[in-house]
This record gives sequence, structure tokens and C-alpha cells, in this order.
Amino acid sequence: MSLLDFFGRRAKAQPIPAPEETSKADELEIYSGMRVEVTTLEGQLLFVAKLLGLNGDRAELHQYSEMELPQVEEPCHVRIRGYSDHDRKAVYMEGVISPRPKHIWQVEELTVCRIGNDRAFFRLDTNLNATATMFSGLAIGEKPCVMLNISVGGACVSSEYKYHEGDKFLLKVKLLEDRPESVMFCQVLRIVEKSEQRFEYGCRFLELTEEDQEKIIQNIFAAQRQKRGRS
Repeated sequence: MSLLDFFGRRAKAQPIPAPEETSKADELEIYSGMRVEVTTLEGQLLFVAKLLGLNGDRAELHQYSEMELPQVEEPCHVRIRGYSDHDRKAVYMEGVISPRPKHIWQVEELTVCRIGNDRAFFRLDTNLNATATMFSGLAIGEKPCVMLNISVGGACVSSEYKYHEGDKFLLKVKLLEDRPESVMFCQVLRIVEKSEQRFEYGCRFLELTEEDQEKIIQNIFAAQRQKRGRS
């Protein structure tokens, strides 16, 4: 597959509409160390990275996952979606990336398109059996649940047990049969009552180290590849 087939032509596509209130102050939402996902202009996920060395409209993207990409022969225009841990907002950007050694990408012409309150990261639909362990409250102990989807920042789980906004529990799930069980400390952010005996919980992960984030991202990409191989 050629680079032009994969990324599309270098000519810029229509930019993401920017609300009128977007201003230079929005650029403060970008900072070194921000986690970002990089997609084609058509929305195809390429890789997840950490944005480092921010200097004006230039920075480096240090790739988390080691997904193999087509050989890049010229700079490519991409969309970059990041998440501000400072303000818990999604930051939508565009830029032009070029490869560097050791899974590092140079990004230039970095521009903020808009700021939003929506979820920042790619979510993988899963529907996997899991358990949620509470250490206090009426639902104390380990209870079965189903993990409906997962991202580097959180997960959605379905359960017949009643939890409350702000509740914290350990989520245990095996994303892949040939890999160890993943254990994440979660906090309930949103509750959707599907019926009298079934609830869906939108949860965020707490106290993740860089190593934890790396493992989650690697497992998400591995599960995605496995899922595509079955389709």
C-alpha cells in the first residue's frame, strides 16, 4: 500500500469547524506530556502517542503502540486529538507529521481546531465478562459485570448491581486470552439505567502509571487487530 493511498493526498481537507469562541488562549490547552491519538483525515486511527517538546507550532509525538505503518515517504497531514488532564477537555488539532527513529514523529504546523468536553480517546467495543470489586457499601465484594468498551482513560461496564456516582472499584478483565488479566482502579462518572435489573456505568481509570497506560494501549491495539482478523 502506498503512503498516498493510506493517508490521502497532501492537499488539506476541510478543517474541523472551529467555534467562534476559539481564540489564542485555547493554545494553552496543549502541553508537553499530553496523551494524543493520531488519525487520518478520514478518521482512521493510526497510533497513540505522547506529545513532547512543544515549541510554537512544532512538537514530537512519541508513539505508545508499536503498530506497523506504511513507509512514510513525505510529510502527511493528520488530525490529532488530545486530552487535557488539567481541564479534562478534549483538544482537537491538525498538523503535518514526518517519521523519526525509534517510533518518534515530528509534527509541524500544529493548529488547535476546537476544544470540547467530549471523550478524547478511541474506544474499543469489547463485550467481555469481567468483575467489579467494591471495598465498602451495599455492593461490597467481587461482583460479575460485562465490560462493553475500553479506552486508555476509562471503560463502560454493564451490571445488575447498583452503584452510585463517585463509587470506586477494581475492574478485572482479560482483554486477550494469551495475556494476563488486566486490573484497573475505576470511579463511576455516569449511570444509565437500562432496566430495573441492569445498569450501565461510564467509568474513568484512577492512579494509572505510565506503565499501566502503556499496557492498556498495547492490549487495546492487540485486541483490535485480533477483532479485525476475525471479521
